[in-house]
Amino acid sequence: MVTTVKKETERPIFPFTAIIGQEEMKLALILNVIDPRIGGVMIMGDRGTGKSTTIRAVADLLPEIKVVEGDPFNSSPEDFELMSESVKSSVMRGEQVPIAYKKVPMIDLPLGATEDRVCGTIDIEKALTEGVKAFEPGLLAKANRGILYVDEVNLLDDHLVDILLDSAASGWNTVEREGISIKHPARFVLVGSGNPEEGELRPQLLDRFGMHAEIRTVRDPELRVQVVEQRSNFDQDPQACLKENEEKQQALKDKIVAAQKLVPTVSIDYDLRVKISQVCGELDVDGLRGDIVTNRAAKAYAAYNERTSVTIDDIEAVITLCLRHRLRKDPLESMDSGDKVQRVFEEIFR
Repeated sequence: MVTTVKKETERPIFPFTAIIGQEEMKLALILNVIDPRIGGVMIMGDRGTGKSTTIRAVADLLPEIKVVEGDPFNSSPEDFELMSESVKSSVMRGEQVPIAYKKVPMIDLPLGATEDRVCGTIDIEKALTEGVKAFEPGLLAKANRGILYVDEVNLLDDHLVDILLDSAASGWNTVEREGISIKHPARFVLVGSGNPEEGELRPQLLDRFGMHAEIRTVRDPELRVQVVEQRSNFDQDPQACLKENEEKQQALKDKIVAAQKLVPTVSIDYDLRVKISQVCGELDVDGLRGDIVTNRAAKAYAAYNERTSVTIDDIEAVITLCLRHRLRKDPLESMDSGDKVQRVFEEIFR
């Protein structure tokens, strides 16, 4: 039996296609939604530049996902990698699991969250007295197959950031207490945002975000007026604004879904892969994450543009987003990190 999870009465979400400017941030979010293995995105920029609005808008844009009804982990009824242990056992026994459809989860992680709130807790007393693994799911369970958003991630405790990044990279969350261990799928797009004036993330943590988008306050007066008018119109009559953008929203949704299906078939020539690694080497990027993420992002961008082969233009569109935060900071270097990536790209690819 298939059911649709009832939607709670919510305030309307500002449509993604109505957001003016901030192209870097929008592109990074779209590519991570197409291929979550890119590793999430860190968005750094001024206050009041629409970071939270854009992230909520991209989650609202996505099509509903098929889940096992009543499962706290948003388990897929078909993909073993996205199933909880209990659902997997039921499927392997050939049992029929109830199916439902629900919106892609968008989970906010508050700054004051504890490790138990994030990872979940095990009721040790119940486990010892009744012999059952009593597990209270945390935010990572709720975020499975969705988006986990951490505003002001640069102010979050480093230990929690480590946990989030480990789960995002592995796709699993493991909770261990007093010799009892429980694990569940936790595959989500990790999105962090912050204001650089309030402090930077440690380089080793920043490096583990797949992409890094920088956004700035719009300075052009006419564009600022457009942004203000668009927001005012939405606040006055949300339904009219949603109706006006309905076709664009559907077209973008269809494009993202098509790209998600196409991305596994996209290839990138050996010569281009060598040049990507050459750029990373020239920029003295530590480790291989930069190479891997740039390859994945280029493939996602090609799929987004309905192609199965990566071009130099695809790489150029994503390489700055993938590498700018991995560069070592030289206090004597006057060139912006993004400009430096572009300069080296031009030298090697053109």
